[in-house]
Amino acid sequence: MKILNTQSLAATVDAVNEMFFMGRPLPRPQMRQAAKWIAERQGKPGSYANMFAPTSRDRKDGVRLFTGEKVATRAGVAHIIGEEACRSLILLKGDTKLVSEALEAATVGMTTQLRKEKRTGMYCCGKCSVALWRHVSAGGLAATKRERLLAAGLRKLKARRDGKGRWKVFPFYYTLLALSEIDLPAAVKEMQYAAPPLEGLLKRPATKDKYNRRRRILAERILKKC
Repeated sequence: MKILNTQSLAATVDAVNEMFFMGRPLPRPQMRQAAKWIAERQGKPGSYANMFAPTSRDRKDGVRLFTGEKVATRAGVAHIIGEEACRSLILLKGDTKLVSEALEAATVGMTTQLRKEKRTGMYCCGKCSVALWRHVSAGGLAATKRERLLAAGLRKLKARRDGKGRWKVFPFYYTLLALSEIDLPAAVKEMQYAAPPLEGLLKRPATKDKYNRRRRILAERILKKC
């Protein structure tokens, strides 16, 4: 498996996510190479809140979240890729000065943005909120009170239940991906709420599509927790 795709930050981050989601770490030299390239995109034109800039291909084509939902707006692409890139660097554990300084600068930028906009739990839209939660739950944004932010976000999520096992505004599978990573009782309750649609997914035939495969694996993991 190859991680680095110099034409797309979104594709690189997706490969990092796949590696950790499937529990298949690659040799350290390859992981360091990816971390270095991601770090070099910090603060470049097009970055959101001084995080990591999407490439021209990302901006032109839009991106898909790890669970398959599409992101088409330029602001959404920049923000979500920025959050996911921060998370990737945390997971890759880059140990160079370049990586640590880039992640610190991105952290300062996004923390300043959160304080400026006085956001509590939810940020902009459902997709952007979940990207923020994933970054925070991985250990990011050290200047914020992580558990407090996540707890506030989960309250916002619960308030948007649609009564059918899903939520208004929030992307179903991407939200569940984040919930599976949050170690709070409220996250378990939201996963339990979403169990019926997940059981329905697993009753349908599997396809070769990578997003369907990821969703099915995620569904199986969540149902075990419930």
